[in-house]
Amino acid sequence: MLDEKSIIYLDHAATSWPKPPEVGKAMLNTLDGPAANPGRGNYGMALQAGRVLFKARTKLAKLFNVSNPNDIVFTSNTTTALNLAIKGYLKPGDHVIATMIEHNSVRRPLEFLKRTQGVMVDYVAVNAQGEVDLDEVRDAFRPQTRMLVCSHSSNLLGSILPIEELGQIAHQHDAVFLVDAAQTAGVFPIDVQQMGIDLLAFPGHKGLLGPQGTGGLYIASKLDLEPLLHGGTGSQSEELEQPSVRPDRYEAGTANTVGIAGLAAGVDVILKQGVSNIYAREWQLTQVLIEGLKDIQGVTLLGPNLGKPRTGIVSFNLIGRDAAEIAFLLDREFSIAVRAGYHCTPLGHQSAGTSEGGAVRASVGYDTTIEEVRSLVSAIRLLAN
Repeated sequence: MLDEKSIIYLDHAATSWPKPPEVGKAMLNTLDGPAANPGRGNYGMALQAGRVLFKARTKLAKLFNVSNPNDIVFTSNTTTALNLAIKGYLKPGDHVIATMIEHNSVRRPLEFLKRTQGVMVDYVAVNAQGEVDLDEVRDAFRPQTRMLVCSHSSNLLGSILPIEELGQIAHQHDAVFLVDAAQTAGVFPIDVQQMGIDLLAFPGHKGLLGPQGTGGLYIASKLDLEPLLHGGTGSQSEELEQPSVRPDRYEAGTANTVGIAGLAAGVDVILKQGVSNIYAREWQLTQVLIEGLKDIQGVTLLGPNLGKPRTGIVSFNLIGRDAAEIAFLLDREFSIAVRAGYHCTPLGHQSAGTSEGGAVRASVGYDTTIEEVRSLVSAIRLLAN
């Protein structure tokens, strides 16, 4: 077992760690208890397993202000959710608008459809701080535009896009609005109704504090996607096609009941602490980090300036030093875990001007301390000398 006290973990943008004790306890209780196949039997354990899934949907619906919990379908991660949304909705000849801060989980499905089905794709520019010009978004629409998709927050820059305004623009042009909430679910307030979000892809293992292998997609009731997977659901089994009812239509195969129980426990922690409180705490930690790094000679910071809204991500480079080397030394010499490289967002690095070598990314979490942030600053100061 890893000694949590010996590791300063600053890679929460990749996955949160350590998990709250409630998460592991819920998973173990489920594994030792109602770990039957949900929706596949009328006996007690199977029914209990089904209730585990429904309770998790209900908690997520409360978190995201979703009217019908059955509009939330479980996936193994955000990537699967985005593939379901993109491939399940777009048709040959459609046009889609994305931004230059998209993760490869958005870009690669779009480019696949562009190559194989003639889907047209435009990427709207962002500035070095990760901000998008709403007029440029409006100008990108065409008669064939069927979808606007964007990351709620850049996983490189930490910038937060104006989701409510973007949702309004999408609906004014009769397009659906897909939001990648990989960096905001659980750490920034999300209201799918107020923000006009038609499709919300989210991970269970990052800000929601659940285990890896969990995630989901909110699908507005007005939409019908083509399922990404086809197979057994335990309902309408006599039919050749996937069931028409939700969530069964999009959840072929045995569910990760144990993992979803852990996800529900993570959401409980989020709801108890309050998303706004979590965001305020993480933002304050980023300000301490930026304030400490900005005066170190040779350090260049990416993303929004000091005092601006951002998620818990601070990316930077040390002039003349390789980002991967810095991350390696932070781990070996200081037991500080950060991520270096391209972070699966080459478009974001293109916008930030860091395409040649990537960047070092530090990302705080719900339990990161100011002392840990200051330890990173001290380590970078030593490496810069």
